[in-house]
Amino acid sequence: MEYGFQRVIAWQKAHEFVLLVYRISKHFPDDERFGLTSQLRRAAVSVEANIAEGYRKISRADKLRFLNIAQGSLEECRDYHILAKDLVYINEEEYEQIRVSLLMASKFLNAYCEGIRNNNAMKNDPV
Repeated sequence: MEYGFQRVIAWQKAHEFVLLVYRISKHFPDDERFGLTSQLRRAAVSVEANIAEGYRKISRADKLRFLNIAQGSLEECRDYHILAKDLVYINEEEYEQIRVSLLMASKFLNAYCEGIRNNNAMKNDPV
């Protein structure tokens, strides 16, 4: 059985994004292991982790604070994504895969935030 936050589409899209980031960044240069590779992976994981953590917060304000941190981490990933392309660590196909996955994660995260703001996303949350 899936845990509550796993049913949130925003978390699912963020999780798919993390898996893609790990798969693609595996091929970054070895000397980036503690640089861009680590930074990109940590920012990506932060997105899904903050969605999961925010899921259990009781107040709307607390939920939105964690979701806003996730949004910030997505923007950080967007920057690293551009940097990886400019440094030629990823090819055009990988760039596009990450771009689309990042866009989907962002779209669903923004929709989830809007649902929380309008109190729609909290109505069916099981305790």
